[in-house]
Order: sequence, then C-alpha cells, then structure tokens
Amino acid sequence: MYPESFLAFRIHDEGGTIAARFETIGLDDIAEGEVVIRVSHSTINYKDALAATGAGKILRRYPLVGGIDLAGEVVASVDPAFTAGQQVLVTGCGLSETHDGGYAQYARVKAEWVIPIPAGLDAFQCMAIGTAGFTAALAIHRMEQNDQRPQAGEIAVTGATGGVGSLAIDMLAARGYTVVAVTGKDSSAPYLREIGAARVLRREQIDLGSRPLEQACWAGAIDNVGGELLAWLTRTTQVFGNIASVGMAAGMELNTTVMPFILRGVSLLGVNSVFTPRALRLAVWQRLASDLRPRHLDRIVTRTIDFEELPGAFRAYLEGSVTGRTVVRIGAG
Repeated sequence: MYPESFLAFRIHDEGGTIAARFETIGLDDIAEGEVVIRVSHSTINYKDALAATGAGKILRRYPLVGGIDLAGEVVASVDPAFTAGQQVLVTGCGLSETHDGGYAQYARVKAEWVIPIPAGLDAFQCMAIGTAGFTAALAIHRMEQNDQRPQAGEIAVTGATGGVGSLAIDMLAARGYTVVAVTGKDSSAPYLREIGAARVLRREQIDLGSRPLEQACWAGAIDNVGGELLAWLTRTTQVFGNIASVGMAAGMELNTTVMPFILRGVSLLGVNSVFTPRALRLAVWQRLASDLRPRHLDRIVTRTIDFEELPGAFRAYLEGSVTGRTVVRIGAG
C-alpha cells in the first residue's frame, strides 16, 4: 500500500537554531492518524516560510514535517468514510504546527480533517486554492452571513498581491462586488486589474488619519495586514460594514476605539482557517467548487515548482516579493 520509506522535508530545532532539510523517513516517524495519503501536491504560504526558516515561531514541537496544505490519494484508512484511491485534501488543522504536514511523499492525518476533493476540482487546482483560497472564501462566507451585499459599495482588499488577497479579489469580483485592491507594489496594478480589481489604491496614497472616525469609504474589507492599516479600515468603513481580519503581516496590535463599532455598527470578523469546524469547512470547499470558484487560477498561480526546489523558495516570501500562489509538485516514490 505504501513504501517502508519516503522523502520528507522536516524542520528541526537544534539547540535553538531552526534547521530544515530533506530526510528519508517512514510512517513510524510521523504523527498518528486514521488516513494515509500519497501526496501529489502542496503549496507555499507565508506561514510555511516562517516555519521553515525559523523567522516565526510556528511549530509547537520538533522535528515536524513542514507544509500546511496537501492534496493527493488515499492509500489506506481505518475510517470507513475514506477508501483507497479517493482524491482528498487537507488544509490547516494543525499541519506543520502540531502535526506533520504536506511536505512529504506520504502523510498520515486524522480522518476528521480530510476533505474529499469536490467535483469539478482536481488536486492541482485545490492546492492552487489551498489555505490562501480557503481563507479568502471563509472570509467572504462570514461577511455574507453578516449580510454583506455587492450593492452596498466598494470592498477593500489589503495585501492584495498575496495569495489570500489575490484570490479574494477574484472571488469577490465574480460575486459582483466592486473591489479596491490596496497594495504597496506599484508594478502589480495590471495584474490586480486582470484578476478583478476595479481600481488599485497604493498604500502611500492613504492618509491613515488620527480621528476616531474618518470619512466612510468602504462597504466592507478583507484585511491581510493588520496594524495601522486595519485600524484605518475600522475608521473608514460604512455603517453596518464588515471587516474580515485575516492576517497580521504588519503587526498584531490594533489601536482603535469602540466608536466605529458603536456609532457605525461596523463588524470585525476574525477568520481562523486552521480550526474551522468540519461542517463549515465542507460547506466552504463546496462553494470553492461552485459560486466562489476562482476564475483566474492560471494567472494567480505564478509558479509551480518541484519538491526538490522547495528549500530555495522560502526567502522570497520573507522579502515580500511574491505575487500570487506557488504550487509544489510532491509526487510519490
């Protein structure tokens, strides 16, 4: 059903220094789980780069196989819900934090984490979407549950050139929303318009202001940045607008007042893609295969790399020079 040994990219803590490398391991070397998957594809996310380089404290135990996403084929399962040959995916759920992740030719995971690949998608497309697309879709899902509608006005998307931002723009535009892409990368404006942005707002054009409330501009927002930019969004969002807080690349502090929430009824929605309940996870993936299916995956996936190229791909994420998504071809031996 599976070989005695296989290749994995494992992360170690060696006396306080993080070291990541390829190793030959077996199933006995990775975490327990009911489902064994032959991994065909994974992804690179900012979180993966932090984990693999030690630039951020992501892993809770060592050594651990990296990679917060995986897709592939079931080769064995003690849970009757899954059968050999079934195409499945796993995103988040503690992969590469507390449980061995997707940077290996084989993975063993808990059955409750495993999502059958929805009809109309394949393993490559699911990883082109990955945690980034799932997070964007979950943000939109939560906003719409809270009565966000296209006719209310413009939606701002910060960190627009990243994976979450790019996919959020694509999905929102397909749903009929008018999207304003907020970015610090001037050269990315043509790309952002191509994937659905109605206009592009450069970060240096923004007057962050200092008053508790500023002129109301946005019907809603998806924020990948945090810090001052998120605080500005709270002050500039319209009455009963929704802000989905997705990331904190610019910092975890939020310096604002209660006035936007009380006087304008603004809702700040936290989006946690790691520990999403299974029923909601299944529902969002069904939307990703239907009304939230990205239209520009071929444009958003800006690179596809082979497994052996993985170690050299992380630095660009830490430098903030990556646009779009990276899919990693894992394969299996």
